Amino acid sequence: MDAAGFGKEELTTLQKLIDAEKSDLFDVLEYVFNSDIKPMTREARVAAAQATIFALLDNKQKEFIEFVLSKYIETGVEELDQEKLPILLTNKYQSLEDAKDILGDVANISRLFIEFQQHLYKQKVA
Repeated sequence: MDAAGFGKEELTTLQKLIDAEKSDLFDVLEYVFNSDIKPMTREARVAAAQATIFALLDNKQKEFIEFVLSKYIETGVEELDQEKLPILLTNKYQSLEDAKDILGDVANISRLFIEFQQHLYKQKVA
């Protein structure tokens, strides 16, 4: 977005201007270019996708994804960055080894982290 002339600070200001601080920047920009579509809050996005996401998971996976989603609602889309995964795992399970004992090997954990996001962003509230 910086290449397009919009830095994070400008986009954050735009979020505030349209009272969408609890929405992803994607939703804010969608609203700017199509004012018929109100920005969806992160909480609404999670609520719309949660049943679909959780239908695919076992209880241990649900617990982790629920934790990630709570961080996403609280902080924003940055929590869904692949680079944040080790931090999220350590925050939830105290160590990466404990996380692997509970959720499986690194490849499975990474796949879980990526796949749930696909369902999160397929949802749209009317």
